[in-house]
Amino acid sequence: MQGSRIFMVSLFIISVCTAVFSEGISVESSVYIKALGIYLLFACLYYHLRIISRNGNTSIDYGINYSLSIGLFTGPLGLLIFEVIYRFCVYFYKKHTKTEDPDEFFHTFYNVGSFVMSNSIAFYLFHLLSPLFKGVPFGFWVVMLMLITVTSLLSDLFLITVFKLTGDIKTKVEAIDFIKTRSVLDMGKIAFTNGLLLLFLKEGKWEMLISLFILNYLVSRSFLSKSQMLQNKIERDKFEQMAYTDFLTGVFNRAYMDKKMTELNQSGESLGIVVADIDKFKRINDSYNHAVGDQAIRHFADTLKSYLSKDDYLFRSGGEEFTIIMRFRTYEECLNLAQKIRKGVENSPFQADFKEESISISYTASFGLFYYTVNDLLSIEKAYVYADQLLLQSKEMGKNRLSSREEPAYPHRPAEAVLTNA
Repeated sequence: MQGSRIFMVSLFIISVCTAVFSEGISVESSVYIKALGIYLLFACLYYHLRIISRNGNTSIDYGINYSLSIGLFTGPLGLLIFEVIYRFCVYFYKKHTKTEDPDEFFHTFYNVGSFVMSNSIAFYLFHLLSPLFKGVPFGFWVVMLMLITVTSLLSDLFLITVFKLTGDIKTKVEAIDFIKTRSVLDMGKIAFTNGLLLLFLKEGKWEMLISLFILNYLVSRSFLSKSQMLQNKIERDKFEQMAYTDFLTGVFNRAYMDKKMTELNQSGESLGIVVADIDKFKRINDSYNHAVGDQAIRHFADTLKSYLSKDDYLFRSGGEEFTIIMRFRTYEECLNLAQKIRKGVENSPFQADFKEESISISYTASFGLFYYTVNDLLSIEKAYVYADQLLLQSKEMGKNRLSSREEPAYPHRPAEAVLTNA
């Protein structure tokens, strides 16, 4: 930690020396003060649009930065004055709002030093390269892209040095991976924006300069708002998924079953409501342990899910009981599928670890199927009760069976019960 502080302060001192011993501010005082005021205003306005990334004990602000354009226009000394005023404004703001890092004071010196140093190098490169690209089509923009590439690499090298000294980066691979995180699109955006700002500064087009700042602010604000909305939606969806997912099996839970039943009550669909339950589940727990019992439940859920389509729903409605809502099928198709699932469970033992051995455990399940068309006289909740009663009937008749019933499409007609047992 001490080494990183020494590096931060040293970088600041070197940048100050570079700026002080440069040729001074390369524009008239009145022009510089006007440019400085505009840049400080928008730099402070843009501050809340930054994106913060944390690496170890150090937080990095990835914000909108236009230091290159004012550095190229005014020279290293003018850039130093801008960076010192802006960075210390940020420092005192963080102190006031109690959002500063433990080493915020040293980070402020680092931010001033790194930006002044990298953009001072860019200033001298600009005057060296500009004559060479003067007759080249889009030569000015090629130079700006080259400068942004250089300043980005220098910025990354400075950060890697800090992280190396703090122990947050230990290998060359980690350093290279850090450099790879930089976005080429962001670099292009910074190059063209700073290029336009520099042209407006040189031509004294202050209205165009301010308009570009405002445009960038509005675009960035809009992008940030949309990103936050998307992030909030992702988080809401994640919490909703957690609220509606059974933690043991990963299928939908009883709460989601109730929600989905309420929705399907308005659908008018023909549905097959299947309630399935592992036979003699208590014997599995008693003969082995609850961990093996949990594995049996997970295996049962995976087996049921493997037979269903994307339109069907599978819920864990009780301990070892599951409910299936089969959609877009005839009664015969639901009946055949339920029979196929029952046989699949019977013929699919699972492997479990018990007493330091891997054992194969077979089990069976009983099923109750109630098929009907959703209507105002019979809710899905009631249909679920009928399916559950059919399951109990399968249990009473010896287990490993399927009992089914089809409700006629017209509820006022007498219902014909059909019992199918394996």
